Amino acid sequence: MPTLCVCSEMTYEVTIDGTTHRVEMARGPEARLQCLLDGRELSVDAVEAGRDVLSIVIDGRAWEVKRERVGGDMHLMIAGERYAAEVRDPRSFRARKSAGAGLEGPKKLVSPMPGKVVRVLVAAGTEVEAGQGVIVVEAMKMQNEIKSPKKGKVSKIVAVEGATVNAGEALAIVE
Repeated sequence: MPTLCVCSEMTYEVTIDGTTHRVEMARGPEARLQCLLDGRELSVDAVEAGRDVLSIVIDGRAWEVKRERVGGDMHLMIAGERYAAEVRDPRSFRARKSAGAGLEGPKKLVSPMPGKVVRVLVAAGTEVEAGQGVIVVEAMKMQNEIKSPKKGKVSKIVAVEGATVNAGEALAIVE
């Protein structure tokens, strides 16, 4: 099995209809995308065909994948079938989990991966519920809604639409 290029490697936990998979992606020679799915190498080529639509070729089979929001949850439409989907950066998940279960005091919303801020969903001073979307970050042509970890008030929006952010960079603060 070829070794993935260490530069710009990304690892995600992707849950599709309740089943979690480990997806590792990196740019290899000649900027080709290399992908490991649960440790198995896949040949992947992906192109953004439109807003929220990817044209993907996986091991020679072509798929059109449409991303939809249904009641705040992300779903993927593939070949006429709808799949509930969630994408997490496990490094960010561990960091949030180890920060403690207590939700007292101000909480920073951080970008789970490097990307671009495409939407700020609420303004500073807005009351939000736990799990309510606050900011949308696009990475690898997928949009990820960053949600409030608790019920409270958005005291500060740090991110600006169109700005590039790094993994772990503060986007907003909820008190």
